[in-house]
Amino acid sequence: MARSPVPLRGRQAQAARNDELILEAAREVFLADPGAPISAVAERAGVGIGALYHRYAGKEDLLRTLCRNGQQTYLAEIRRALASDDRPWEAFTEFLRRIVTANTHGLTVRLAGTSTPSEEQLALAEQMQSLGIELFERVRGTGLLRDDVTYLDIEFLLEFLAGVKLGDSSRTAELRQRHLAVIIDGLRSGERTPLPGQPPTWQEQTERWITH
Repeated sequence: MARSPVPLRGRQAQAARNDELILEAAREVFLADPGAPISAVAERAGVGIGALYHRYAGKEDLLRTLCRNGQQTYLAEIRRALASDDRPWEAFTEFLRRIVTANTHGLTVRLAGTSTPSEEQLALAEQMQSLGIELFERVRGTGLLRDDVTYLDIEFLLEFLAGVKLGDSSRTAELRQRHLAVIIDGLRSGERTPLPGQPPTWQEQTERWITH
């Protein structure tokens, strides 16, 4: 029988709580303004700047952590979709809804190019691409997905939804799901308006993450 995790106490518990506060604050601060100083994160989190630097070497280290956490959330959700017993279309659309709720692409939109990706991040990105394409091709094989849409088209549509902001966080979340429902209908095969222009390329996608 597996043992329950031993609760953290004292300084360990405080350090874990500080780290949680720092990451929550960093996400809020940098999604609003990627150019904000790291001191703004400490102020938002209600911790001393020393506590922040004790955990993170600097702003770039903190940005990498935020991006990595977003990548891990994405991978967890896509693995959940691939392992689902639902039909491919339902598993895929539920995956889209969960990703929009998690707002992983909000990080992509705001933080791309603000720090140099680590080797770990690049490895996670390869997994995201591989598993994402696997799920996409599974859905394409059903014939329910329009044949002129690419995997990257859908990724950029998710980024578009991450830019929807109106009212408070609850209203924003509601509108993102509403607009996602319109997009899902637009992804179905059948009568449709031809897509203008060329789809995004992997080279274009990769270059956004290179700092200049």
